Amino acid sequence: MGIITSFTVVSLDGYFAGPNGEIDWFKPADEEDRLFSAESSKGAGTLVFGRTTYEMMASYWPTPDAIRSDPVTAGALNNSKKIVFSKTMKPVRDGPVWKNVRVINEIDPDSILALKEKENIGILGSGSIVRQFANLGLINEYGLLVVPVVLGAGKYLFRDTKKIDLNLTGSRIFKNGKVFLKYRPV
Repeated sequence: MGIITSFTVVSLDGYFAGPNGEIDWFKPADEEDRLFSAESSKGAGTLVFGRTTYEMMASYWPTPDAIRSDPVTAGALNNSKKIVFSKTMKPVRDGPVWKNVRVINEIDPDSILALKEKENIGILGSGSIVRQFANLGLINEYGLLVVPVVLGAGKYLFRDTKKIDLNLTGSRIFKNGKVFLKYRPV
């Protein structure tokens, strides 16, 4: 049996994107970030995205620049199975590097749990997907990478999410000021 994890970059005040979806406030990745990302991408199983995050990831990770600057993470993302939850996106054909993409229009908890029986599922970014999975009680582990910036406005990660009691199961402080927090539901 696998687990369902989420990994989301958030501002100190809990936003995963600015008011217009901007993520220019993410601090540039340094070597410590790249090593953490490479280690975290091991054993990912199936990756889950919303349309916006999928388009952002698909526009970067298959590129020669991404493969050159972070080959381990690029390899994991490019070769993993991917599910995109979107009501508007059309099916995607495999490219030469970015492969194994399936577009699904609705989140069906039974289908998700059946997949979880076979492998790990990792939600990357995708705040609206995190909220929907959280409200369905599907997430086994929440990973939050907190960037030391206060946005004051934006897209709040846990907006309209029901109460979930969590236990802190891990943390890491980065030299660049970021903090990674790992939580499991009680």
